[in-house]
Amino acid sequence: MSGSWIADVRYSLRRLWARPGYALLAVLTLALGVGGTAATYGVTRGVLFDPLPYSHAREVGVFWKKTDWTEEEFLFIRGRVPGFQQVALYRQRDAILRDGDAPARLVSNVAASSELFDVLGAVPVLGRGFRAGDDVPGAEPVAVLSFGLWQEAGGRPSIIGSRVTVDGMPRTVIGVMPRGFWFPDPSVRIWTPVPLNPTTRNWNSTLVGRVAPGHDVSAMAAPVAQLTAMLAKRFDYPVQWDKTKDARITPLRDDLTSAMRPALIATLGGMALILLIACANVAALMLGQVDARSVEFAVRSALGASRRRLIQPLLTEVMLIALAAGALGAALAWGGFTLLMRALPLGAWAVSATPDWRVFAAAMAVAIAAALLVILVPTLSLSRGDLRGVLTKAGARGIGARGGRLENSLVIVEVALAVMIATGAALLAHSVANMYAIHPGVRTDGVAVVDVILDSGLNRARQLQTVDELTTAVRELPGVGSAGAAVELPLRGGGYNAPLLLVERPDLKGLTTEFRIVTPGYLESIGIALYHGRTIMQADRLETERVVVINEALAQRYFAGVDPIGKMIGEGGVPARVVGVVANAVERHLTDAAAVPVRYVAVAQMPWIDREQSLVLHAAAGVDETSLLEPARRAIARVAPGVAVQQMTTMGRVLDRAIGPARQVVVLLSLLTALALISGAIGIYGVIAHFATRRRRDWAIRVALGLPGSRVITHVIGHGAWLVTVGIAIGVVGAAGLTRLLSSFLYGVSAIDPIAFTAAATALLAVGVLAALVPAWRAGMTDPIIALRE
Repeated sequence: MSGSWIADVRYSLRRLWARPGYALLAVLTLALGVGGTAATYGVTRGVLFDPLPYSHAREVGVFWKKTDWTEEEFLFIRGRVPGFQQVALYRQRDAILRDGDAPARLVSNVAASSELFDVLGAVPVLGRGFRAGDDVPGAEPVAVLSFGLWQEAGGRPSIIGSRVTVDGMPRTVIGVMPRGFWFPDPSVRIWTPVPLNPTTRNWNSTLVGRVAPGHDVSAMAAPVAQLTAMLAKRFDYPVQWDKTKDARITPLRDDLTSAMRPALIATLGGMALILLIACANVAALMLGQVDARSVEFAVRSALGASRRRLIQPLLTEVMLIALAAGALGAALAWGGFTLLMRALPLGAWAVSATPDWRVFAAAMAVAIAAALLVILVPTLSLSRGDLRGVLTKAGARGIGARGGRLENSLVIVEVALAVMIATGAALLAHSVANMYAIHPGVRTDGVAVVDVILDSGLNRARQLQTVDELTTAVRELPGVGSAGAAVELPLRGGGYNAPLLLVERPDLKGLTTEFRIVTPGYLESIGIALYHGRTIMQADRLETERVVVINEALAQRYFAGVDPIGKMIGEGGVPARVVGVVANAVERHLTDAAAVPVRYVAVAQMPWIDREQSLVLHAAAGVDETSLLEPARRAIARVAPGVAVQQMTTMGRVLDRAIGPARQVVVLLSLLTALALISGAIGIYGVIAHFATRRRRDWAIRVALGLPGSRVITHVIGHGAWLVTVGIAIGVVGAAGLTRLLSSFLYGVSAIDPIAFTAAATALLAVGVLAALVPAWRAGMTDPIIALRE
């Protein structure tokens, strides 16, 4: 038995060497599908499949209203949440880290209650985690480092007990987390306890909890109902922020991956379709080889060879192709890994995604699986063909008729799969175009943005002075037309929401609006048009009358039919006078159905200064906004060395991110569509060429009897168009179901949008006809005398 396999390997190698075109095309076709699938799997593995680095991961859930819980609420329910062993509070933000004499740098920090590591089931590799009392106001400030940060600091065990400065506060290092641990995403470098204050009502925290024994994190409706009843007795919530409504617990993995999962699944599915198309192409090539060797197989069968013995050389040949494709695919996967990392919306998860030996293993496994799938087609052809009958009609290619039907089926399958990919890409392209057509109410061209974080060790007066100095410094840069700052920019999906009191309508209670804290020049720089009155000015200081600028949506909702200028509104403190009305801007999400009421207040009139500020620089005419970023960074370092630059970007890029994952996925699917069209064209060309070759003698006789060559060309092209049309029809039906997976990315377009389906079908039909044109032309132009001689 082993001798026959060795002989088959040698024979297959000789055959492949003798047919380099066939061998190279088969290996390259399969390698593209294998490499793409392996690379996509390597990127998505850590997000979708690898276990989370917590021993209690399956028992942990995230509470509803994520990032909107207060310390007051947490302390009220702490230790008595129905159905949970423990619940922890945390919030994530960037912090300025100083370690001895090393330069200050910006790191992602999680401030949490003392229960966090116990809830997750995470134990430090050095030192200890948080313990009860670490989050009490006045407790010794401590910190736990990530493994990576510890390594960067020298990797010394003696780091336990040393001091690091986080946001101006010296903290004692009490622990180092194990390699591979992260929470809530791989970008976090340090964890610190948050001093919990029962009077703090800032809605900026998230709650996670470990369920009690006997409870399922996916089925917590009853305990959650008890919890909401507790909250309803203690707190009065505005209607739009009512935490007693729509309450649910989301399993931890679902919460951590929810934003990325659709994009990753769509990409993985697209690559799987490309792999199937590659398999169909190789199978069609194999069928051509089987058809060409039909007489050989018939002779061997007549001499007593069994079907298994006939199939074994084919299997050997396919496995050799698969091994070569797997090795080449692994190299392609390794090279394509970085491309996928940039193209997929991984966010902070990209930090932990790196290629390793599993990418090579995945490529080889995919290649072998593809080979087993490919070999089914020629096996079916041989098992059902009349091999002995071939000897009596050797010139007619007896096996070819059945092989032709199989080849036709493969083309139909290829086209159907390509239609699914092309339809998904067309849907997303239409959706992204719809989102870019939305006017966000701000400038997206000519505006540079520099996000900074102030040193928390400064008092209010010094922080305000720093903000003034920063805006003045960047405003005076060459090429800057105007500049300002705000705590939160439009399109970023965040910002404060504060209660609204109408002095003249005390009967209206429970009102809230978006609340934006800005400097003079901000509204003008970002391009929010002034409709009436004035904007924030330098004269608006803490000692002067409080003023507020409102947007058109607020004016229409609460001051319909009257002039709002001069009216007094407030949020529970000192009332502010309305001094201006500006245009609506998309303050949160680009696709929000309607403009929301917004108030703009002067940063100098606030009793506190937020550490996170976004500097907005409007470029002068003819100046590229990106050219302002580096000068702005240098000016910030010169004026305020203690200020950390978080990121530098432009409003155009902010808009790109506001479009969301669809913008990145549409690029990937477009690339996959191009690959599918190329693969489909190769498959169609091969099958039609084989179809024309099988019927060459028949057509030669007809042409000799007077049939015009143009009729042959039309017949061959018609055959290809018929196969493509059938494939399109099947693909459209399949796409109608599969594209519903993309529904979370779609805006202003249905999952069964006729324009997208028509565009995909037209593209595939055009590719199919063009692919059939060359073999059709050859068939029609063949000299019948030469064909009959052969």
